[in-house]
Amino acid sequence: MIISNKKPILLIIDDNHLNVETLTDYLETEYQIYSALTGPDALSLVNDCHPDLILLDIMMPFMDGFEICRRLKTDPAVADIPVIFITGKGDEADITQGFNMGAIDYITKPFHMSEIRTRVDNHLNFRYTNENIRQRNMILEQRVQEKNADIKKMLEATISAMSQMFENNDPSTAGHQQRVAKLATDIAKAMNLSESQIESIRIAGLIHDIGKIRVPDAILSRPGPLLASEFELIRIHPQVGYDLVKHIPFPWPVAEFILQHHEKLDGSGYPLKLNGDQIHLESKILCVADVAEAMTSHRPYRPALGIDITEGELIKNKNILFDPQVVDICMSFISNNSYNFDWE
Repeated sequence: MIISNKKPILLIIDDNHLNVETLTDYLETEYQIYSALTGPDALSLVNDCHPDLILLDIMMPFMDGFEICRRLKTDPAVADIPVIFITGKGDEADITQGFNMGAIDYITKPFHMSEIRTRVDNHLNFRYTNENIRQRNMILEQRVQEKNADIKKMLEATISAMSQMFENNDPSTAGHQQRVAKLATDIAKAMNLSESQIESIRIAGLIHDIGKIRVPDAILSRPGPLLASEFELIRIHPQVGYDLVKHIPFPWPVAEFILQHHEKLDGSGYPLKLNGDQIHLESKILCVADVAEAMTSHRPYRPALGIDITEGELIKNKNILFDPQVVDICMSFISNNSYNFDWE
């Protein structure tokens, strides 16, 4: 019994009229039958009727069954159609060649009609089952994509809320995290990082200073140089940021990127005094973007320092504090004073 709501289509390819008529008479009650007596006719017909299964003889003039099967299997439009060889060539080499050509079954003559029907039914049921599984998988994949899109929207809303929470605490640097995220993302793109890495850098950049919510706003917004004790208090923000987001199930180690965004190549950074390859590349990118944005922007304790001073600071410390490739790419963006830090 065929598991299908439609009458399956069979294509019989055989140069023997009697074989075609015999198979047609026996199978046409259960299947819609098409037939071809030559290879060229068969290859032309198969694209028109697109059968569910092909019964193919081997010993045919001009183009034998092996060549017909080879051409079918190299045509993407029909390559998935199962082929059963029905032939008097039944030695082991021929059977092996038939399977190597892509056939799913090999029936040698003399055969019984009931055997033909049983094998056709079995292979068609197998094909329909696989097709149903494929369609269900497509539906499941679509649902997963829709769910992921919903999760991404919720994640974006959460990130936006966390970023806004910090800005409410420190209005003097409003937009800093967004501008750092923009520059860091552009640097990552120029480095030809993967889409996943670029997205992780964007997310981390948008909340890299979230830990400053633990720093009194009187310190963050106070004009004039910071006292040493005040600066030490500010230095806790990477650890606080890490603690705030470490349990959020990001697909990347965003919390670690935040924790390390003030680490330096020579180990002079904070809070862990990591060096070199101990620091995530994503954190190295955030570090340079953070410095570049901060130096070119106004702060309560100083005016914007300008491109020249920023460029001098980055170049002086290239390969000492900062990753050299990241610095070079960053400078290629901001050195002409026309880089737009804001998202379009």
